[in-house]
Amino acid sequence: MGEVKVSGISVAFEKEKGESTLALDNVDLEIKDKEFVCFIGPSGCGKTTLLRTIAGLERLDKGQITLDGEDITIPDSTRGMVFQEYSLFPWRTVIQNITFGPQMNGISKNKTLEVAEKYLNLVGLEQFRNSYPYELSGGMRQRVAIARALANEPKVLLMDEPFGALDAQTRNTLQKELLQVWDKYQITIVFVTHSVDEAVFLADKIVVMSARPGRVKKVINVDLPRPRERTSSEANELRNQLLKMLAEERRN
Repeated sequence: MGEVKVSGISVAFEKEKGESTLALDNVDLEIKDKEFVCFIGPSGCGKTTLLRTIAGLERLDKGQITLDGEDITIPDSTRGMVFQEYSLFPWRTVIQNITFGPQMNGISKNKTLEVAEKYLNLVGLEQFRNSYPYELSGGMRQRVAIARALANEPKVLLMDEPFGALDAQTRNTLQKELLQVWDKYQITIVFVTHSVDEAVFLADKIVVMSARPGRVKKVINVDLPRPRERTSSEANELRNQLLKMLAEERRN
């Protein structure tokens, strides 16, 4: 299972002279098992902060987050994280980066290599197994980052604008590959993006957030059939609806 429940959470960050900024305010959200959910909203609205609270990387000032009924308070292997920056260990090869998580979890050497090989093959980088991150393109590095996160076999994969730094062609390719991973392994994915197009193409559910302090403005269930046509009339209609909501928040 990979069901996440966010109940009335608020997060504030300390500033100078004892002041604080409210990043998230009384956020409620339910994410179903095996659901693909995208967060969108204006810059600074708390999308990444919300993702990090689900990861256990941010302290809550109020409220509760659970995964399958268990409180989330610290990071653990039930939730994998993929960042916009590639965050690979530069001194480790591709295969060594992927084996890192299982090794830290005390998995046997043979099992670790077996798992790493599975996800290395999944992202199509078998021939680069002994390469170092600096020898790879941006898209290839992000494939390694995804494989490394999946190697812990988490219930939930958390992704913070993972394709934001890539060119449009590579980004579109990785979106399609990510959907194949999601379909094959039936994992819950929570994905932060600034791109309305990306959210419409990927998501089962789109969470639109308000300007700071971040609140849930609207949750939209995306009923478009898969595989999706990026330029279909239904996709364009949803895209326009989302753009209108974001424009409203920027004016506020």
